[in-house]
Amino acid sequence: MEVVPYKNQSSSKKEQVAQMFNNISRRYDLLNHLLSLGIDIFWRKQAIKLLKPYQPKQILDVATGTADFAIEALALNPDKVIGVDISDGMLDQGREKLTRRHLDDRIELRLGDSERLQFEDNIFDAVIVAFGVRNFENLQDGLEDMFRVLKPGGRLVVLEFSKPTGFPMRQLYNFYFKNILPLIGKVISKDQSAYTYLPESVQKFPDGQAFLQVLQRVGYTETRCKALTFGISSIYIGKKAS
Repeated sequence: MEVVPYKNQSSSKKEQVAQMFNNISRRYDLLNHLLSLGIDIFWRKQAIKLLKPYQPKQILDVATGTADFAIEALALNPDKVIGVDISDGMLDQGREKLTRRHLDDRIELRLGDSERLQFEDNIFDAVIVAFGVRNFENLQDGLEDMFRVLKPGGRLVVLEFSKPTGFPMRQLYNFYFKNILPLIGKVISKDQSAYTYLPESVQKFPDGQAFLQVLQRVGYTETRCKALTFGISSIYIGKKAS
């Protein structure tokens, strides 16, 4: 059964995800850093660091949200970063952030469907996604479209929540995700469904080796996974063969 934010609605997952992020966009950054105790910032830095040897000049940030990952990608000194997201509300927050930081000329944000990217084939040196693929209506479609827009030899980097397996982290994580996180999310965001959907979507997501198998099925080579912070999140990397 598909995991969706609003179980009483008949609209598609894609429409519900866009609605959810529009609803929580103003509080999203606050909640992101609060609920992860700020460690999400470290995770993004680690993910971008894996791209450093390849020196990508054209970077696409899929499901860019409020552009935190796109901003982090500037550490690679690219010529251009383009961020795409399905939520107008999140993009508005991202554009305000870029204006405040005088980064408008270095990062471009566009409204768009992450599973049907409006770009030609073979134009990006790297495609990056942070906490986004879990929300795709069709995971394989999204990964195939990112593969399409990558140049031969280009890299995909995905940062996503995963499920710790060791004791006692697995038990602590499950308790926090199922009890504490939805409560804080509801109080601050005023959207109870959004932070109930988060742990449900993480539980449903094929993490670790299962996700690497999906990448390989799509055609990515040299795939690998790096677990972060006791397996709470993971970085996945793959290559489009030259």
